[in-house]
Amino acid sequence: MGTDAGNKMISVPPGQVTLSDRRTQRSWLVELAPYQLAAFPVTQALYARISGRRPGAVCGDRLPVDGVSWWDAVRFCNALSKREGFAPAYNLRADGEAVEWDASADGYRLPTEAEWEHACRAGTAGPRYGPLDEIAWYRGNSQGRVHEVGAKRANLWGLSDMLGDVWEWCWDIYDAEVYGDYRVLRGGGWFDEHWSCRASVRRRSHPTFQVDDVGFRIARSNWAESDHA
Repeated sequence: MGTDAGNKMISVPPGQVTLSDRRTQRSWLVELAPYQLAAFPVTQALYARISGRRPGAVCGDRLPVDGVSWWDAVRFCNALSKREGFAPAYNLRADGEAVEWDASADGYRLPTEAEWEHACRAGTAGPRYGPLDEIAWYRGNSQGRVHEVGAKRANLWGLSDMLGDVWEWCWDIYDAEVYGDYRVLRGGGWFDEHWSCRASVRRRSHPTFQVDDVGFRIARSNWAESDHA
């Protein structure tokens, strides 16, 4: 595994998390097998090395990449998988309008929102895994800009910037009945008020949109954790 900050993987233990939909007032329990999640959001340096592109208005190798669409993130996962000798997790249709997740593949992928929330909480039950100013960049302390990954305290499982700095794309569709193929965002960003930086907060965006406070972090299914670790 490379040493780039955006590529350090943490083993996340199995567990369960309860998700909820505010519109339908529905809640559901998700059981999770162990998996791996990146310790940091994907950085500009890693994204540029794999994709050849450096989106975003502010440049810095250790800044989280932003201004990337959900589709950009999916394509990056496949490209990184191929670079490191893994089977790509996503099968993309030739016209680029559909994607299937191959659960048998050992490559990189986006976390599900259940995986994201379980990892964010790291065994805690409150809205955050620590005092907000100690763990996150948000409107109250960011000086109106994005910050380098890893500058704030990590959670108990060694995952940094799960809250604040940039929102993170997840695999899941937000609410197909109302929003079509809009995808889930989690975590809050540098421009958000404190109430948006909580483990349970969900946001949505169209998978083609590129927003200046939205990035992503990568995951891998854990059955293949011993190879290339």
